Amino acid sequence: MNKPAGLSHWFPVLGWGRAYDTQQLTGDLLAAGIVTLMLIPQSLAYALLAGVPPQAGLYASMLPLLAYAVFGSSRTLAVGPAAITSLMSAAAVGQVVAADPSAFWDATLVLTLLSGLMLAVMGVFRLGFLANFLSHPVISGFISASGLLIALSQAKHVLGIAASGDTLPDLLPSLWRGLPHTNLITLALGLFALAFLWWSRRRLKPLLLRLGLGPRLADGLAKAGPVTAIVVTTVAVWLGDLTRHGVHVIGDIPQGLPALTLPGWNPSLWAELAVPALLLSVVGFVESISVGQTLAAMRRQRVEPNQELLALGASNITAALSSGLPVTGGFSRSIVNFDAGAQTPAAGVYTAGGIAVATLLLTPFLHYLPQATLAATIIVAVLSLVDFGILKRTWHYSRFDFSVVAATLALTLLAGVETGLIAGIGLSIALYLYRSSRPHIAVIGQVPGTEHFRNEQRHPVQTSPHVLGLRVDESLYFANARYLEDCINQAVAARPALHHVVLLCSAVNHIDASALESLEAIEARLAGAGIKLHLSEVKGPVMDRLCGTAFFRQLSGRVFLTHYQAIQALAPESLA
Repeated sequence: MNKPAGLSHWFPVLGWGRAYDTQQLTGDLLAAGIVTLMLIPQSLAYALLAGVPPQAGLYASMLPLLAYAVFGSSRTLAVGPAAITSLMSAAAVGQVVAADPSAFWDATLVLTLLSGLMLAVMGVFRLGFLANFLSHPVISGFISASGLLIALSQAKHVLGIAASGDTLPDLLPSLWRGLPHTNLITLALGLFALAFLWWSRRRLKPLLLRLGLGPRLADGLAKAGPVTAIVVTTVAVWLGDLTRHGVHVIGDIPQGLPALTLPGWNPSLWAELAVPALLLSVVGFVESISVGQTLAAMRRQRVEPNQELLALGASNITAALSSGLPVTGGFSRSIVNFDAGAQTPAAGVYTAGGIAVATLLLTPFLHYLPQATLAATIIVAVLSLVDFGILKRTWHYSRFDFSVVAATLALTLLAGVETGLIAGIGLSIALYLYRSSRPHIAVIGQVPGTEHFRNEQRHPVQTSPHVLGLRVDESLYFANARYLEDCINQAVAARPALHHVVLLCSAVNHIDASALESLEAIEARLAGAGIKLHLSEVKGPVMDRLCGTAFFRQLSGRVFLTHYQAIQALAPESLA
C-alpha cells in the first residue's frame, strides 16, 4: 500500500493524472494554445541570445516540457528557454570556445547536460536549501544588470550592425563603432517591433476590452502580440525583398523533430564548464521556484523545492539530449499559463505538441523573419526585469543590503554575469557573517508595573546596581563567541558593585562548541571576581544540550524560567 505513495512522491504525474477530468483538459488546452503562440517567438529569440541556431530554442520547448510534466510539482509552471539562463549560457560557452565558434552549440549541449545532472543530484540529496544563499539583493542586482546587458547585446540586431561583448566596457564601444554602419531599414523594422510590442503589452488588452471582447480572449490576444509583430515584419521582408538591402533574417530552419543527441565527452571542456553549470543551475532553480511558489500560493497549492530540482534536472537533461539549450521555469510564460487557466502540467505536454507541429509545418514561413524582430522581443521582455528602484529602497532601509545590490549590479555590468553573481553571493555571505559576529547585546531592565524587560537605551526601565541583565539577540557560535566575552567584560568593568550577571537567552536558538568554551571562560572570570553567572529563558533544545556539559555542572548561578523570576530572586528590591 505504501508503494504508490512513494512513487507519487517521485512522480507527481501519478497523483494529478489519476484525477484528470474533462474540465482540466479544457483549461489545459486553452492555456497551451496561448502559451504556444507566446513560446514560439520566445524560443527563437532566446536561442539567438544563447548564440545557438534558432531551431535549438524550439527543440528546448518540446521534450523538456514532457519531462517536467512527469516530475514537476507545480501545476502551472511553464518550462522553456529563459532570458537570464540564455545570457549565462552564451557568456560561459563564449569564454570556453571563443577560438572555435563552430563548437558553440556542442559546448552549449554539454553545459545544459551538466546543469541538468547537477540539478537532479541536488534534488535526490535534497539540497534545495542551497538556493537560500542567493539573497534577494543579490538576485535583484544580478537580474537588473543582466536585463540591461541583454537589452544592449540585442541592440546590434535592431541597428543591423556587427558588435560583440558580454560586459558594458566591451558592448558600449563596440556599438558606438558600429553606429555609422546602421542599416536604416533594419532599424525601421526593429523600432516598429519595439513600439508595437511595448504598446501591445500595456494598451492592447484595455483596447480589446473596450471593443467588447471577453477578458480571457482579450488577454490571450494581447499576449500574442509577439506573433503579430513576427507576421507583419516577416511579410514586409518577404514582399519587399529586404534581404537585398542588408536586412538579416533567421534563414532556413530545419523541418522536423529533433534527433536524439549525446553531448561529446571532453574532460577538459566538462571541467571548464562545471562552475558555470553550477551557477546556471542555482539561478535557474531560484527563478523557477520563486515563480512556482508564487503561483501555487494563489490557488492554495504546494510546490516541493527538492522535487522541482529533480524536475528541472530532468528537463535540462532531455534538452541536452534533443539538441536544445538550458531551460527553466520562465516568469512571463508561467504567468500567462496561469492566467489562461492551466490546471495541471499536462498543459505543458500540449504546448510541447503545439511546438512540435510548428517545427514540422511552420518553419519554412520563418525564413524571412528579421533578427531585429526577435531582438525587439527580447528587449521588451527583459527590460521589465530591470529594477533600479531597489537601490533607493535598500539605501534607506539597510546599507548592508544596498552594498550587496550595488556590488552585484556593478560587477555584473563591468566584469560579466559569472563574476557578478559569485561576488554578490560572496559579499552577501561575508556581510551576514560580519553582522552575526557582532550580535546585538542589550542591557535590559524592568518596565515599571510589568514583568517585561527591555533595552535600557530605548525604554525607561528599572535596574539594580547589583544585577546586570543582558539580552543576546543571536545564536552563539564560533564567529561571535569572543564578541560576547568582550561585551560582558566591558559591562562588568563599568559596574564595581555588581554581584550577578543574568544572560537572557530567549533569542538564542543554538550554542556551538566554540561558544560553549567562551561561556566556560566567562563563568571562570566572573567567579574569580566574585560574580555569579545566571541564565534565563533558555529554550528547550538549547537546555537539552547544555545539561550534560561541564559548563552546566560548574555554573555558579542558576537557570531561571523567566527573567522576571531571576530579578525577583536576585534583586527583589529593584522591582517596580
